[in-house]
Amino acid sequence: METVVSGIRPTGNLHLGNYFGAVKNFLRMQKEFNCFFFIADYHSLTTHPTPEDLHGNVKQVLAEYLAAGLDPEAATIYLQSDIPEIAELTVLMNMNAYLGELERTTSFKDKARQQPENVNAGLLTYPVMMAADILIHHAQKVPVGKDQEQNLEMTRKFAGRFNRMYNNEYFDIPQPFNYGESLVKIPGLDGSGKMGKSDNNGIYLAEDPKSIQKKVMRAVTDSGPTEPNSEKPEAIKNLFTLLDVVSTKDTYDYFNDKYNACEIRYGDLKKQLAEDIINFTAPIRERILDISSNTDYLRKVANMGKEKAHESAAKTLKEVREIIGFRSF
Repeated sequence: METVVSGIRPTGNLHLGNYFGAVKNFLRMQKEFNCFFFIADYHSLTTHPTPEDLHGNVKQVLAEYLAAGLDPEAATIYLQSDIPEIAELTVLMNMNAYLGELERTTSFKDKARQQPENVNAGLLTYPVMMAADILIHHAQKVPVGKDQEQNLEMTRKFAGRFNRMYNNEYFDIPQPFNYGESLVKIPGLDGSGKMGKSDNNGIYLAEDPKSIQKKVMRAVTDSGPTEPNSEKPEAIKNLFTLLDVVSTKDTYDYFNDKYNACEIRYGDLKKQLAEDIINFTAPIRERILDISSNTDYLRKVANMGKEKAHESAAKTLKEVREIIGFRSF
Protein backbone atom coordinates (compact mmCIF):
# COMPACT_ATOMS: atom_id res chain seq x y z
CA MET A 1 0.00 0.00 0.00
CA GLU A 2 1.36 3.40 -0.99
CA THR A 3 2.13 5.96 1.72
CA VAL A 4 0.63 9.45 1.76
CA VAL A 5 1.84 12.31 3.99
CA SER A 6 -0.04 15.58 4.48
CA GLY A 7 0.20 18.44 6.96
CA ILE A 8 -2.61 20.22 8.78
CA ARG A 9 -2.19 23.86 9.77
CA PRO A 10 -2.83 24.35 13.51
CA THR A 11 -5.28 27.18 13.02
CA GLY A 12 -8.54 25.40 13.84
CA ASN A 13 -11.92 26.74 12.73
CA LEU A 14 -12.63 24.46 9.78
CA HIS A 15 -15.09 25.99 7.35
CA LEU A 16 -17.24 24.43 4.63
CA GLY A 17 -14.51 25.08 2.07
CA ASN A 18 -12.05 23.02 4.12
CA TYR A 19 -14.62 20.29 4.65
CA PHE A 20 -15.46 19.78 0.98
CA GLY A 21 -11.79 20.20 0.02
CA ALA A 22 -8.97 18.88 2.21
CA VAL A 23 -11.13 16.95 4.68
CA LYS A 24 -13.05 15.07 1.96
CA ASN A 25 -9.70 14.20 0.40
CA PHE A 26 -8.39 12.91 3.73
CA LEU A 27 -11.49 10.81 4.37
CA ARG A 28 -11.05 9.07 1.04
CA MET A 29 -7.29 8.68 1.36
CA GLN A 30 -7.38 7.08 4.82
CA LYS A 31 -9.39 4.21 3.32
CA GLU A 32 -7.12 3.68 0.33
CA PHE A 33 -3.56 4.48 1.48
CA ASN A 34 -1.17 4.28 4.41
CA CYS A 35 -1.76 7.85 5.61
CA PHE A 36 0.27 10.08 7.92
CA PHE A 37 -1.57 13.29 8.82
CA PHE A 38 0.40 15.67 11.03
CA ILE A 39 -0.46 18.95 12.71
CA ALA A 40 2.29 21.28 11.55
CA ASP A 41 3.00 23.14 14.78
CA TYR A 42 6.72 23.61 13.99
CA HIS A 43 5.83 25.16 10.63
CA SER A 44 3.39 27.57 12.22
CA LEU A 45 6.26 29.27 14.06
CA THR A 46 7.72 30.54 10.77
CA THR A 47 4.90 33.11 10.60
CA HIS A 48 3.80 33.21 14.26
CA PRO A 49 6.97 32.72 16.35
CA THR A 50 5.24 33.69 19.60
CA PRO A 51 1.73 32.19 19.39
CA GLU A 52 -0.73 33.21 22.06
CA ASP A 53 -2.04 29.68 22.57
CA LEU A 54 -0.21 27.11 20.45
CA HIS A 55 -1.46 24.18 22.53
CA GLY A 56 -5.05 25.44 22.39
CA ASN A 57 -4.85 25.83 18.61
CA VAL A 58 -3.46 22.32 18.20
CA LYS A 59 -6.14 20.88 20.47
CA GLN A 60 -8.90 22.64 18.54
CA VAL A 61 -7.72 21.58 15.09
CA LEU A 62 -7.26 17.99 16.27
CA ALA A 63 -10.80 17.94 17.67
CA GLU A 64 -12.25 19.43 14.51
CA TYR A 65 -10.58 17.00 12.13
CA LEU A 66 -11.58 14.04 14.30
CA ALA A 67 -15.16 15.33 14.42
CA ALA A 68 -15.13 15.73 10.64
CA GLY A 69 -14.24 12.06 10.22
CA LEU A 70 -10.50 11.46 10.49
CA ASP A 71 -10.04 8.00 11.99
CA PRO A 72 -7.00 7.45 14.26
CA GLU A 73 -7.38 3.71 13.72
CA ALA A 74 -7.22 4.02 9.93
CA ALA A 75 -4.59 6.79 9.66
CA THR A 76 -1.64 7.97 11.73
CA ILE A 77 -2.56 11.38 13.17
CA TYR A 78 0.19 13.11 15.13
CA LEU A 79 1.81 16.36 16.18
CA GLN A 80 4.88 17.36 14.19
CA SER A 81 6.63 18.48 17.38
CA ASP A 82 6.11 15.05 18.95
CA ILE A 83 8.55 13.50 16.46
CA PRO A 84 12.10 14.78 17.15
CA GLU A 85 13.42 12.75 14.22
CA ILE A 86 11.80 15.29 11.89
CA ALA A 87 13.94 18.07 13.35
CA GLU A 88 17.11 15.99 13.05
CA LEU A 89 16.35 14.96 9.48
CA THR A 90 15.77 18.64 8.70
CA VAL A 91 19.26 19.44 10.01
CA LEU A 92 20.79 16.70 7.85
CA MET A 93 18.82 17.74 4.74
CA ASN A 94 19.82 21.38 5.32
CA MET A 95 23.41 20.38 4.55
CA ASN A 96 22.29 19.48 1.02
CA ALA A 97 20.10 22.55 0.44
CA TYR A 98 21.60 25.69 -1.04
CA LEU A 99 20.95 29.31 -0.17
CA GLY A 100 20.23 30.44 -3.71
CA GLU A 101 17.54 27.84 -4.39
CA LEU A 102 15.85 28.51 -1.04
CA GLU A 103 15.81 32.27 -1.62
CA ARG A 104 14.20 31.76 -5.04
CA THR A 105 11.19 29.84 -3.76
CA THR A 106 7.95 31.72 -4.31
CA SER A 107 6.60 30.99 -0.83
CA PHE A 108 9.71 32.50 0.79
CA LYS A 109 9.63 35.63 -1.36
CA ASP A 110 5.91 36.10 -0.74
CA LYS A 111 6.21 35.67 3.02
CA ALA A 112 9.29 37.92 3.18
CA ARG A 113 7.25 40.68 1.54
CA GLN A 114 4.29 40.09 3.86
CA GLN A 115 6.36 40.03 7.06
CA PRO A 116 9.52 42.08 6.42
CA GLU A 117 10.22 42.35 10.16
CA ASN A 118 10.19 38.57 10.59
CA VAL A 119 12.25 37.01 7.78
CA ASN A 120 13.59 34.20 9.95
CA ALA A 121 15.78 31.21 9.11
CA GLY A 122 12.84 28.86 9.61
CA LEU A 123 10.95 30.70 6.89
CA LEU A 124 13.92 30.35 4.54
CA THR A 125 14.33 26.63 5.22
CA TYR A 126 10.60 25.85 5.28
CA PRO A 127 10.94 23.67 2.14
CA VAL A 128 13.63 21.60 3.85
CA MET A 129 11.46 20.79 6.87
CA MET A 130 8.58 20.07 4.53
CA ALA A 131 10.87 17.61 2.75
CA ALA A 132 11.76 16.02 6.09
CA ASP A 133 8.05 15.70 6.95
CA ILE A 134 7.48 13.80 3.72
CA LEU A 135 10.67 11.77 3.41
CA ILE A 136 10.71 10.62 7.05
CA HIS A 137 7.85 8.24 6.16
CA HIS A 138 8.96 7.44 2.58
CA ALA A 139 5.80 8.96 1.12
CA GLN A 140 5.04 8.10 -2.49
CA LYS A 141 2.17 10.60 -2.74
CA VAL A 142 1.61 14.08 -1.33
CA PRO A 143 -1.64 16.02 -1.73
CA VAL A 144 -0.73 19.64 -2.46
CA GLY A 145 -2.50 22.82 -3.43
CA LYS A 146 -1.16 25.39 -5.87
CA ASP A 147 0.69 27.25 -3.10
CA GLN A 148 2.75 24.18 -2.20
CA GLU A 149 3.56 22.76 -5.64
CA GLN A 150 6.99 24.39 -5.79
CA ASN A 151 7.86 23.23 -2.26
CA LEU A 152 6.97 19.65 -3.20
CA GLU A 153 9.22 19.99 -6.23
CA MET A 154 11.98 21.03 -3.80
CA THR A 155 11.29 17.86 -1.80
CA ARG A 156 11.71 15.81 -4.96
CA LYS A 157 14.96 17.65 -5.68
CA PHE A 158 16.33 17.09 -2.16
CA ALA A 159 15.43 13.39 -2.23
CA GLY A 160 17.14 12.88 -5.59
CA ARG A 161 20.17 14.90 -4.48
CA PHE A 162 20.54 12.81 -1.32
CA ASN A 163 20.37 9.62 -3.36
CA ARG A 164 23.05 10.88 -5.77
CA MET A 165 25.35 12.32 -3.12
CA TYR A 166 25.45 9.08 -1.16
CA ASN A 167 25.14 6.77 -4.15
CA ASN A 168 22.15 5.07 -2.57
CA GLU A 169 18.61 5.01 -4.01
CA TYR A 170 17.18 5.33 -0.52
CA PHE A 171 14.40 7.90 -0.79
CA ASP A 172 11.35 7.55 -2.99
CA ILE A 173 10.68 10.53 -5.21
CA PRO A 174 7.20 11.61 -4.04
CA GLN A 175 4.52 12.49 -6.55
CA PRO A 176 1.87 15.22 -6.26
CA PHE A 177 -1.56 13.76 -5.72
CA ASN A 178 -5.18 14.82 -5.94
CA TYR A 179 -8.55 13.40 -6.89
CA GLY A 180 -8.88 15.61 -9.93
CA GLU A 181 -11.92 17.84 -10.30
CA SER A 182 -14.30 15.65 -8.29
CA LEU A 183 -14.14 17.84 -5.18
CA VAL A 184 -16.40 20.88 -4.99
CA LYS A 185 -14.74 24.28 -4.61
CA ILE A 186 -16.79 26.15 -2.04
CA PRO A 187 -17.18 29.90 -2.65
CA GLY A 188 -17.37 32.58 0.01
CA LEU A 189 -20.39 34.66 0.93
CA ASP A 190 -18.90 37.92 -0.31
CA GLY A 191 -19.74 37.32 -3.95
CA SER A 192 -16.30 36.37 -5.21
CA GLY A 193 -13.39 34.01 -4.65
CA LYS A 194 -13.32 30.98 -2.41
CA MET A 195 -14.28 30.53 1.19
CA GLY A 196 -11.43 31.30 3.57
CA LYS A 197 -10.51 32.55 7.03
CA SER A 198 -8.46 35.53 5.92
CA ASP A 199 -11.33 36.96 3.83
CA ASN A 200 -13.87 36.58 6.66
CA ASN A 201 -16.36 35.07 4.23
CA GLY A 202 -16.70 31.56 5.62
CA ILE A 203 -19.18 29.36 7.44
CA TYR A 204 -17.42 27.34 10.13
CA LEU A 205 -18.27 23.80 11.15
CA ALA A 206 -18.35 24.76 14.83
CA GLU A 207 -20.30 27.98 14.28
CA ASP A 208 -23.54 28.50 16.19
CA PRO A 209 -26.83 28.60 14.23
CA LYS A 210 -27.59 32.28 14.88
CA SER A 211 -24.22 33.33 13.51
CA ILE A 212 -24.67 31.16 10.42
CA GLN A 213 -28.10 32.64 9.77
CA LYS A 214 -26.81 36.21 10.06
CA LYS A 215 -23.92 35.54 7.68
CA VAL A 216 -26.08 33.88 5.05
CA MET A 217 -28.74 36.61 5.17
CA ARG A 218 -25.98 39.20 4.55
CA ALA A 219 -24.61 37.31 1.52
CA VAL A 220 -24.17 39.38 -1.63
CA THR A 221 -27.00 39.25 -4.19
CA ASP A 222 -28.35 41.45 -6.99
CA SER A 223 -31.74 42.81 -8.07
CA GLY A 224 -32.63 39.53 -9.77
CA PRO A 225 -32.83 38.35 -13.40
CA THR A 226 -34.84 40.27 -15.99
CA GLU A 227 -34.65 37.71 -18.80
CA PRO A 228 -35.75 34.05 -18.47
CA ASN A 229 -32.94 31.48 -18.32
CA SER A 230 -30.29 34.18 -18.08
CA GLU A 231 -26.78 33.38 -16.84
CA LYS A 232 -26.25 33.80 -13.12
CA PRO A 233 -23.77 36.47 -11.94
CA GLU A 234 -20.85 35.18 -9.88
CA ALA A 235 -22.38 36.10 -6.51
CA ILE A 236 -25.58 34.23 -7.34
CA LYS A 237 -23.66 31.22 -8.67
CA ASN A 238 -21.95 31.09 -5.29
CA LEU A 239 -25.26 30.83 -3.44
CA PHE A 240 -26.44 28.08 -5.75
CA THR A 241 -23.14 26.20 -5.30
CA LEU A 242 -23.67 26.26 -1.53
CA LEU A 243 -27.29 25.19 -2.02
CA ASP A 244 -26.14 22.31 -4.19
CA VAL A 245 -23.86 20.83 -1.52
CA VAL A 246 -26.03 21.20 1.59
CA SER A 247 -29.62 21.00 0.30
CA THR A 248 -31.73 18.33 -1.40
CA LYS A 249 -31.92 18.14 -5.17
CA ASP A 250 -35.60 19.13 -5.02
CA THR A 251 -34.71 22.28 -3.08
CA TYR A 252 -31.98 23.20 -5.53
CA ASP A 253 -34.22 22.57 -8.51
CA TYR A 254 -37.04 24.62 -6.99
CA PHE A 255 -34.94 27.77 -6.59
CA ASN A 256 -33.16 27.21 -9.90
CA ASP A 257 -36.50 27.03 -11.67
CA LYS A 258 -37.64 30.18 -9.87
CA TYR A 259 -34.47 31.96 -11.02
CA ASN A 260 -34.90 30.84 -14.62
CA ALA A 261 -38.51 32.06 -14.54
CA CYS A 262 -37.45 35.46 -13.12
CA GLU A 263 -39.49 34.71 -9.97
CA ILE A 264 -36.62 34.26 -7.53
CA ARG A 265 -36.96 35.77 -4.05
CA TYR A 266 -33.44 35.89 -2.62
CA GLY A 267 -34.77 36.29 0.92
CA ASP A 268 -36.53 32.91 0.64
CA LEU A 269 -33.45 31.31 -0.90
CA LYS A 270 -31.20 32.62 1.88
CA LYS A 271 -33.55 31.47 4.63
CA GLN A 272 -33.62 27.97 3.14
CA LEU A 273 -29.86 27.96 2.59
CA ALA A 274 -29.20 29.04 6.18
CA GLU A 275 -31.53 26.34 7.51
CA ASP A 276 -29.87 23.66 5.38
CA ILE A 277 -26.34 24.74 6.35
CA ILE A 278 -27.34 24.65 10.03
CA ASN A 279 -28.80 21.16 9.61
CA PHE A 280 -25.69 20.01 7.74
CA THR A 281 -23.17 21.36 10.27
CA ALA A 282 -25.14 20.59 13.46
CA PRO A 283 -23.95 16.97 13.95
CA ILE A 284 -20.34 17.94 13.21
CA ARG A 285 -20.58 20.90 15.60
CA GLU A 286 -21.91 18.61 18.34
CA ARG A 287 -19.03 16.19 17.79
CA ILE A 288 -16.50 19.05 17.88
CA LEU A 289 -17.86 20.29 21.21
CA ASP A 290 -17.92 16.76 22.61
CA ILE A 291 -14.40 15.85 21.49
CA SER A 292 -12.96 19.24 22.51
CA SER A 293 -14.12 18.65 26.07
CA ASN A 294 -12.76 15.09 26.19
CA THR A 295 -9.11 15.70 27.05
CA ASP A 296 -8.48 12.03 27.80
CA TYR A 297 -9.59 11.01 24.29
CA LEU A 298 -7.51 13.73 22.63
CA ARG A 299 -4.48 12.65 24.65
CA LYS A 300 -5.08 9.03 23.65
CA VAL A 301 -5.28 9.93 19.96
CA ALA A 302 -2.16 12.11 20.11
CA ASN A 303 -0.16 9.43 21.96
CA MET A 304 -1.28 6.69 19.59
CA GLY A 305 -0.28 8.79 16.60
CA LYS A 306 3.02 9.71 18.22
CA GLU A 307 3.88 6.07 18.78
CA LYS A 308 3.03 5.01 15.23
CA ALA A 309 4.79 7.99 13.61
CA HIS A 310 7.85 7.58 15.84
CA GLU A 311 8.28 3.96 14.81
CA SER A 312 8.38 4.93 11.14
CA ALA A 313 10.52 8.04 11.67
CA ALA A 314 13.09 6.39 13.93
CA LYS A 315 13.74 3.65 11.38
CA THR A 316 14.26 6.20 8.61
CA LEU A 317 16.58 8.41 10.65
CA LYS A 318 18.68 5.43 11.78
CA GLU A 319 19.16 4.36 8.17
CA VAL A 320 19.89 7.90 6.97
CA ARG A 321 22.55 8.33 9.65
CA GLU A 322 24.16 5.06 8.61
CA ILE A 323 24.13 6.04 4.92
CA ILE A 324 25.79 9.39 5.70
CA GLY A 325 28.42 7.68 7.86
CA PHE A 326 27.48 8.31 11.48
CA ARG A 327 28.57 5.32 13.53
CA SER A 328 28.70 4.51 17.23
CA PHE A 329 32.04 3.49 18.70
